[in-house]
Amino acid sequence: MCTRYIPPEVAEIERLWHIGHHNPPAWPRELFPRAHGPFIRAEHADSTRQLVVGQWGLVPWFAQTPKLSYATNNARFEAITSKASYKQPWLRGQRCIIPALSFDEPCWETGKNVWWRFRRADDTPWGLAGLWNTWVDTATGERVESYTMLTINADDHPVMSRMHKPDPTLPPDQQDKRSVVAIEHADVDTWLRGSLDEAADLMHAPAVERLALCNDLQPARPVSLR
Repeated sequence: MCTRYIPPEVAEIERLWHIGHHNPPAWPRELFPRAHGPFIRAEHADSTRQLVVGQWGLVPWFAQTPKLSYATNNARFEAITSKASYKQPWLRGQRCIIPALSFDEPCWETGKNVWWRFRRADDTPWGLAGLWNTWVDTATGERVESYTMLTINADDHPVMSRMHKPDPTLPPDQQDKRSVVAIEHADVDTWLRGSLDEAADLMHAPAVERLALCNDLQPARPVSLR
């Protein structure tokens, strides 16, 4: 599960995802669950791409208040149609792109939590797969935009399977390690406007050659598989 990432500046989002000039609300340099960050959507199949700023933590249609008592910043893709919070956004095609310069995951191979920061090897921002929703307060008409980041099982991935604390009660190949999903630029329109089957075909952990490790002091470098 991803719980922090760094979004790009608005100008870079507009340039890379071909969105017209906007003046959206500012967002933090580093994003954590329940903070407000940018996402890209096409509300309808024939809509242009739209840059929206909303809460990282999807507020479902049935919520009585936008302040939830449970976490909705990540959604397991394998259970997307069985979870009430995410079923309708998925079936309605409310898919979005979450721009990220990098995302962080915890590695426990040393027995301690060591954060790894992943950038793209080509040094361009990630476009991570997500779902969005607009919650409306029936009493006041208030509209709250929100989004969740989709994750996929990564037990067989040579890098992402190394992330997160292992469960000692489960075998190594049944840990349900999770990974974000990167939507390549050539697939953005398919993700935003395609059929459910077409979107599901894009649900893969990032290819190893796309991954590079970085921190605030050093440039990105390829990930060692050892």
